[in-house]
Amino acid sequence: MRLRFGDCRFDSGARELRRGSQRIELTPKAFQLLELLLSRRPEAVSRAEIHDALWPATYVSLSSLSRVMADLRSALGDDARRPRYVRTLHGFGYVFSGEVVDEAGSPPGQADALACRLLWGTREIPLAEGTHVLGRAPDAAVLIEGARVSRHHARIVVAGGRATLEDLGSKNGTYLRGQRLSAEAELVDGDRIGVGQVLLKFRSPRALSSTESDVAG
Repeated sequence: MRLRFGDCRFDSGARELRRGSQRIELTPKAFQLLELLLSRRPEAVSRAEIHDALWPATYVSLSSLSRVMADLRSALGDDARRPRYVRTLHGFGYVFSGEVVDEAGSPPGQADALACRLLWGTREIPLAEGTHVLGRAPDAAVLIEGARVSRHHARIVVAGGRATLEDLGSKNGTYLRGQRLSAEAELVDGDRIGVGQVLLKFRSPRALSSTESDVAG
């Protein structure tokens, strides 16, 4: 997604947010939250959905989302009392309500629909262009808690609709199609990925829509 709103420009592939000519540093969670809200606009996103996206299979306190939202609003120059971009829906969640221009020339939501994805149980994790680290470290793009998961366990790199998987020297290994990964490998639609005790399924941009009951298992 390459989007413009107000004096901000958001590029999910470059993992970059700019205000005017200045590059704004976002925490990984704040970036992930902004990406989620933008991809779902104009729909509202519940707190439960946000929690599942940012902290899958992990318990965090209710204040964690509030802190991430405060970081995001500060980066955007937004005010919770007079929001220009992110509006709070009390008792439910949040919605991105600012006017957005798609600089990639795609209708809203189309870029996200064409993204590579990971299926984890009933959850879907979009993989935009760029590098996505899988592991249990707080800065991991795909946070996976587990005793057999390394802090930075593996990474998926998406470029031009092509995705590759690489183990990052994890103690217990990364598995692809049932075999322990020893070198970088290209992913194809339907591939099963083992990270610790967690099984993920990779979907290519030609994957079936999220309305199907296709889950990793």
